[in-house]
Amino acid sequence: MGKSRLEAFSDGVLAIIITIMVLELKVPHAQSIEALLPLTPVFLSYVLSFVYLGIYWNNHHHMLHACQKVTGPILWANLHLLFWLSLIPFTTGWMGENYFAAAPSALYGAVLLMAAIAYWILQQLIIASQGTDSFLKKAIGNDWKGKLSPILYLVAIPTAFWSQWISQGLYVFVALIWLVPDRRIENAFRSR
Repeated sequence: MGKSRLEAFSDGVLAIIITIMVLELKVPHAQSIEALLPLTPVFLSYVLSFVYLGIYWNNHHHMLHACQKVTGPILWANLHLLFWLSLIPFTTGWMGENYFAAAPSALYGAVLLMAAIAYWILQQLIIASQGTDSFLKKAIGNDWKGKLSPILYLVAIPTAFWSQWISQGLYVFVALIWLVPDRRIENAFRSR
């Protein structure tokens, strides 16, 4: 099977997820700058989630670029990933509306953890479909970011119950390590 429908569907779902998130930003009824202050946590949670969705979109794009064929299990694994990503608007809104309280922050981390696991499953299925000489496996190498991220989420989730700022800091830190341009797949294509 070709991959164009999978890419188009995934891009559409991610665009809808981002649209839902931005529609959750409520416009204040007052005209002063001070009217925006109560919206700060909502806006900050939106920015963090937008960055995460951008990271997933970018890495998903590169991963599918390295995929030659799509199998049934790859389709289901992709839907599994999109399911967890589709929960980000809910957890983003709940966390922002409640000023990064413990339970919403922990749930946010749980969704990020499950999305990371779903991404790893999709990646492993693509690698398996490519056989023993997998181009994607060579391109991602030891994947230290992919291994470190779930560990940091596992630390951040319970941490939310005793320090919301450390928990949020860990979520931001994971986003920052992925924001640093990761050119493994691009470089692997150039060296082909």
